[in-house]
Amino acid sequence: MAAGLLAAFVGFASSFAVIIQGLTAMGASQAQAASGLMALSISMGLCAIYLSLRTRQPISIAWSTPGAALLAATALPEGGFPVAIGAFLISGALIVIAGLWKPLGRAVAAIPAPLVNAMLAGVLLGLCLAPVKAIAEAPTYGLAIIVTWALVAKFRRLYAVPAAVLVTVIIIALTTDVSHLDAAALWPQPVLVMPEFTLSGLIGIALPLFIVTMASQNIPGIAVLNVNGYRPHPGPLFSITGIFTLLAAPFGGHAVNLAAITAALCAGVDAHPDPARRYWAAATSGIFYVLFGLGAGAATAFISAAPPILIQAVAGLALFGAFGGALLGAVTDPQDREAAIITFVVTASGIGFFGISGAFWGLLAGGAIYALTHWRRSMP
Repeated sequence: MAAGLLAAFVGFASSFAVIIQGLTAMGASQAQAASGLMALSISMGLCAIYLSLRTRQPISIAWSTPGAALLAATALPEGGFPVAIGAFLISGALIVIAGLWKPLGRAVAAIPAPLVNAMLAGVLLGLCLAPVKAIAEAPTYGLAIIVTWALVAKFRRLYAVPAAVLVTVIIIALTTDVSHLDAAALWPQPVLVMPEFTLSGLIGIALPLFIVTMASQNIPGIAVLNVNGYRPHPGPLFSITGIFTLLAAPFGGHAVNLAAITAALCAGVDAHPDPARRYWAAATSGIFYVLFGLGAGAATAFISAAPPILIQAVAGLALFGAFGGALLGAVTDPQDREAAIITFVVTASGIGFFGISGAFWGLLAGGAIYALTHWRRSMP
C-alpha cells in the first residue's frame, strides 16, 4: 500500500503541470483543463484497479506525459479544443486496434527507434528550456526551484520533482493573490466537449500522439513488467488502456496508458517480497489516483493564478529524464544519426504546414532520409 501511494503521488505531482500545459495549448479553458486532469486521473486509477485485480499482476497505469508535452509543443488547432478532443478519440481508437490487430502493433514497433526517439526529443525540447528561461525571467524564484530539484536529486532522484513542485506551490502562495479564486472552481466539474474530426487533427495530433504513447509509454511499460518477472499479454492491456482513453477523451483526457517509470515502484521488490502480492501496490495506486483526481480543480485553479514561466519550469524539470533518454536513443547508432538529427531539428522547430504539427513533418523528413540512407547502402 505504501508503494502504491508513493507511485501515485510521484506520478501525479511530477507531471500534472505538463498535462495542464498541454491541454491549455490545445485551447482548453480552465474548467476544461481541470475536467481533463480529473478525467485522466480517475480513468487511469480505475484502469489500474481493474487490470491489477483481474490479472493479479502489478499493472501500473499513467497518463501520457510525453503525449502532453507533444500537445504543449503543437500549435493551437484550427477549430480549437473540439478538434483536439476528436484527435484524442482517434488516438484512443488506434491504441485499441493496436491491441486487437497485431499488424498495426507490429507496424508501430517497426518504426525505426532513432526516429521515434528524435521526434520525442524534439517535442520535449521546448519545455526542457523553460527552467533556463525561468531564471532569466524571475531569477530568485527560478533558482529556488531548480536548486531544490538539484539538491534533492543528489539524495533521491525520485523525490526531486515533487520537491520542486512543493517549493513552487510555496512561492505561488506567497507571491500571488489567490483570494479572487472562485471556491466553486476548486471542485472539479466534468465538462463534456463535443468532438470535431478534421484531417489536420488526425495527421497533426492523433497520429503523433498515438506513436508517442505507444513508443514511450506502452512498450516500455511492458518491458518494465518483463524485467521484474511478469509476462502479461500486451495486446489486451493496450486495448483496455485504449478503451479508458476513449472514456476520458470527451471530458478532456488525452491518453491513458501503461506506466513506465512508476511501474517499477509497484513491480519491484520494494513493493513486497512476494511477487504474487505486488499487484496490491498497483491497485492501491489506482485508488489514490482517483482521490487525486478529485483535487484536479484546485490544482488547475492554483496553477492558472501563477506566473506561467514557473509552471513551465517545473514541467521542464519533470521531462529532463525523458528528454535525455530520447536524445541518447536517437543518436546512439552512427548509421542512422543523420536521419535522427533531421527528425529532431524539424520537430523542435515547431513549424506547421496545412495545420499539421511539426512532429509529423519531423518524422516524415527523418523517415525520408532514413529510407534514402538504407536504399543507398543496399546498392551494389
